[in-house]
Amino acid sequence: MCNSTTTSASPLPTTLPLTKNHLSSDGNNNPTVLIKNIDSTPDNMRGWPSPVQVVEELREIWKISGPTTLTGLVLYSRSMISMLFLGYLGELELAGGSLSIGFANITGYSVLSGLAMGMEPICGQAFGARQPKIMGLVLQRTILLLLTASLPITLIWLNMKSILLWCGQDEQVSSVAHVFITSAVPDLIFLSFLHPLRIYLRAQNVTVPITCCSAASVALHLPINFVLVVRLRMGISGVALGMAWTNLNMLILMLAFVYFSKVYEGGGISECLTGWGQLLRLAVPSCVSVCLEWWWYELMILMCGLLANPKASVASMGILMQTTSFVYVFPSSLSLAVSTRVGNELGAGRPAKARNSALISIACSAVMALSALLFAVLVRHSWARLFTSDEEIMALTAAALPIMGFCELGNCPQTTACGVLRGSARPTVGAHINLGSFYLVGMPVAVFMGFLVGLGFPGFWIGLLAAQASCAVLMVYVLAKTDWMVQAERARQLTQADYYSSHHHIKPTYSSSSSSLFIDDDHDDDEKREVAHDDLEEILCVGGGDGIVKAAPFGLLETDPLIQTDGRSPPICLIN
Repeated sequence: MCNSTTTSASPLPTTLPLTKNHLSSDGNNNPTVLIKNIDSTPDNMRGWPSPVQVVEELREIWKISGPTTLTGLVLYSRSMISMLFLGYLGELELAGGSLSIGFANITGYSVLSGLAMGMEPICGQAFGARQPKIMGLVLQRTILLLLTASLPITLIWLNMKSILLWCGQDEQVSSVAHVFITSAVPDLIFLSFLHPLRIYLRAQNVTVPITCCSAASVALHLPINFVLVVRLRMGISGVALGMAWTNLNMLILMLAFVYFSKVYEGGGISECLTGWGQLLRLAVPSCVSVCLEWWWYELMILMCGLLANPKASVASMGILMQTTSFVYVFPSSLSLAVSTRVGNELGAGRPAKARNSALISIACSAVMALSALLFAVLVRHSWARLFTSDEEIMALTAAALPIMGFCELGNCPQTTACGVLRGSARPTVGAHINLGSFYLVGMPVAVFMGFLVGLGFPGFWIGLLAAQASCAVLMVYVLAKTDWMVQAERARQLTQADYYSSHHHIKPTYSSSSSSLFIDDDHDDDEKREVAHDDLEEILCVGGGDGIVKAAPFGLLETDPLIQTDGRSPPICLIN
């Protein structure tokens, strides 16, 4: 049923000759090596991609974003079904469920999703560098990390009602929300496996099986909810259990695919329990970046509970969150695709193609933004009827939808740009931008327009508009200033994919009598160049038949090696 064929990463350049032109000084009279890639000539790194390159890159992006979009729409339909059953139960249940989902996003779902994204640049670049073992180890470590994070999240969820009441929320709505979230606790375990598995497969361009597994599980979501909510009369608790049950079905199907398709290749338990420094250095800022944005959206739901009409405002915000989630499927899929493409190309040593992928994806996101604005304007008077018949809720939703559409003019480009930053392993930059845009710009505007000016519900969305606009501008500026040659070098260090190990004509020899590394180049047998060992990596050959080469990272990368070694190097290492 599922296509398990993976798209192989394009081969590395066939030659990477080191000549005197590749030696430069770092400013302290210490020579460094600049590896010239055949894909990274000055002409390739300047200007816009050619029409042929655009078509080629669009085809590669579509291979990932197409199935990913279908997966997103399938998962969105699951959320829609859950919201429809909440609306079926009544206005109080819809408000309580919306508040509970918002609280779960703030304290749980955003944390797990953000932590999992720390593995995205490692897996994407490792796949491009042909390092499957690194991908498997990172998958194991990420699952353990998410399971560990689920423990304090569970404690927070079990005390949700007290927290909401302390924040000034309506007691009746808070009680219903508490019932919902306590029933959703098992979902944390299932998502701790699902998030890493999706990223692991997508990094290998295995996207169609994810779509098939998602569609099969969501197909059962409607009858599961019908049985739990209508037949068994479990109420709002049944909706929450239905969401967790569907994720469990999805997890079982994906694990079955991974097992039978043999796409997984990992290390042993001892390796999994060590070498966490690199993953954490990427996972923590990735989590912060995701949470800062998610939390802003969900804080708007909490602020709606402080307005004069809390039930209608919270319910309307829940509907608009579902609308935003629907629109977000498309830029999110593009973001995931460009993250994979940039990571694969940087890992394979092709910075020019990574740059082209970023440029073309940003252009596509602009088209998506205009389409989202048009959609929001056209459906503003009819969209809320899908969820409720309450006139007050429908009026609030219709007033805010056009503002939400304008927000997408900034959200689509910044979401895509975030994908580029993830693919190039720069989550800290995204975290700083989100912090400044959403909390130093957007939040003050939202509070001022919503409470002080008195616009109420629409005022919050004006604040979001300001946040998205500033975020998009800063993201695009960062990408415009990106040095893609530097990012390719960082990718090589991140995955320890030493170019020398991929090209047998290059033979580095370590001299035990001096801290020097001699590079033998078959292109020029008369030359043997000496490069300061401190500025190169230490070569460590492990085994004789598998050609595995481990390397200590350069100074540019502030992370630990993914695969640990005992640190001992032989006097001479020849790569044959």
